[in-house]
Amino acid sequence: MVTWWWIRHGPTHRRDMNGWTDVPADLSDTEALDRLAAFLPADAPIVSSDLCRAIDTADAIQRGRARLPHDRNLREIHFGAWEGRTFDDVQQEDPRLIRRYWEHPGDVRPVGGESWNDLGTRVHRAVDWLTGEAGDVIAVAHFGTILSQVQRARQCTAVEILAQPIDNLSVSRLTWDGERWHADLINHIP
Repeated sequence: MVTWWWIRHGPTHRRDMNGWTDVPADLSDTEALDRLAAFLPADAPIVSSDLCRAIDTADAIQRGRARLPHDRNLREIHFGAWEGRTFDDVQQEDPRLIRRYWEHPGDVRPVGGESWNDLGTRVHRAVDWLTGEAGDVIAVAHFGTILSQVQRARQCTAVEILAQPIDNLSVSRLTWDGERWHADLINHIP
């Protein structure tokens, strides 16, 4: 059995569509980081996306754990032409596309970006490659990345899963029993 301990990176305090834009996390809440590090298995290796908000959060909770190479496939969804823009800005420019993107997630893509299904395929590939036969893995990643895996475990629709909160510095624990994924702890704040 393999257990993935998914951690959402520290807050960025941004309110735009921030997917592949490399912005730092606010890691000033050292007490929250200490609680998080203590809650996680001490002997599990840590992997993170290659964006600095995930890398720096992983560094802050590493505490002697082994580090796996940063993985680009664990990045947040790519918003393409919408990167760094607010919902209102994009709504004014292309209201039909952004409405379809959020109301019918799946194959709808922003120009130059990814659909929800594209994100899931990319992350599934990385997780499947990193999942061994037994043990724990700590992964520091992003809202969409984590939700794609919770969706996989719950076998629900994209619309259903996008209603699930994933807070900064929260833990979502998913287990692979050799046949299927199980979600047994979602959005837990230690």
